[in-house]
Amino acid sequence: MYRLNLFHLIFLATVVQITVALREGECEVCIKTIDKFAATLTDEVKKEPKKIEAEFKKFCKGTKNKENRFCYYLGGLEESATGILGELSKPLSWSMPSDKICEKLRKKDAQICDLRFDKQIDLNTVDLKKLKVRDLKKILNDWDEICDGCIEKTDFIKRIEELKPKYMGRSDL
Repeated sequence: MYRLNLFHLIFLATVVQITVALREGECEVCIKTIDKFAATLTDEVKKEPKKIEAEFKKFCKGTKNKENRFCYYLGGLEESATGILGELSKPLSWSMPSDKICEKLRKKDAQICDLRFDKQIDLNTVDLKKLKVRDLKKILNDWDEICDGCIEKTDFIKRIEELKPKYMGRSDL
């Protein structure tokens, strides 16, 4: 009887561990943002959680889109409603891998792993006329450009075509 219960307990622990671990493609925004942030830290800062938190708040000021939403969830922005920066800074100071940090963060707030990066548009191969206006606006927004007086879809396409030579060499598209 005792051996049977011990077997069930070990089996249950294994199942729980498998369900808690991240699957491929999960928490992509969390993992990439933490990796990007950790790369900016000096060895001196990496040792102290309070300094890591201060640096994360500075890092978050320059973020946009999904990374900015991630910062909001952690409390890295001034307008954040809550703050769980300690759940990021302490494991980072211990040199814990980003995927393990994201597992811990997911236990605190499941929204963190729900974030997904938007599908990137390849401007070399896409026909701009077949895109939706929302996607055309996103392209301009990613370039930090505006389209004054754009009302029709053709206006947005014309503006993108004007700016294409300036941005086509960038790798973030």
